[in-house]
Amino acid sequence: MKVTILGFYGGYPTNGIGTSAYLIESNGFHLLLDVGSNSLLTLEKYVDPIYLDAVLLSHYHHDHIADLGVLQFTRLLKRDSKGNKPHLLPIYCHNEDIVNFNQMSFGNVSQGIAFNEQSELTIGPFKIEHMKTLHPVPCYAFKITEEKSDKIMIFTGDSGYKEDFIVFAKDADLLIADSNFYEGMENHTVHMTAKECGRIANKAKVKKLILTHLPQTGKLDQLVEQAKKEAPSIPIELAQKEMIITI
Repeated sequence: MKVTILGFYGGYPTNGIGTSAYLIESNGFHLLLDVGSNSLLTLEKYVDPIYLDAVLLSHYHHDHIADLGVLQFTRLLKRDSKGNKPHLLPIYCHNEDIVNFNQMSFGNVSQGIAFNEQSELTIGPFKIEHMKTLHPVPCYAFKITEEKSDKIMIFTGDSGYKEDFIVFAKDADLLIADSNFYEGMENHTVHMTAKECGRIANKAKVKKLILTHLPQTGKLDQLVEQAKKEAPSIPIELAQKEMIITI
């Protein structure tokens, strides 16, 4: 499984770096996890948007879906070298916000599929399990397992700290965690601190932690230091634009 970080800021883009978007690939299958601002321009460096196989959304806040309409229009208007239209794009998302859910289906371009109505589903080479997070709107974390290798990636989505993450992320190969706050903001109801992410990583015994959904201000290296206090033996890095992680 290969994970490419296309954008990692929370809230809004800055300095040429977009918001939440991750390309997950295995055996020629291309899954886009969240579609934040600037994600399509970065995605083009790795795969033409018309060749995406599926999209998976954690929730409908703008920093996670800002480029979704642009993606739909790209696939509406663009053709491959032989003049063929892209296939109908499945967008896996929750249906607890019916207004936004209905916008996922767009003519012969894309179709919204509610993942929250089943305990797990298969998207190409991946098994997907979900867990509801602590956030002002319905939002989900994902456990993504590459079926041929049993490698596991956890994406927390946006969330305040929940003990449930420890079981959900148990022994995962990669944890990509919402670290929007510096130490001192623990027990928030919207996002986690790096310290809380480190605590989850340590108790879940994950193999690697990537801090994402980062703030635009402050000294970001402090987030790594704060996470390491809780997980001194686990490799911890800040998300970087176009960082590639192979697990």
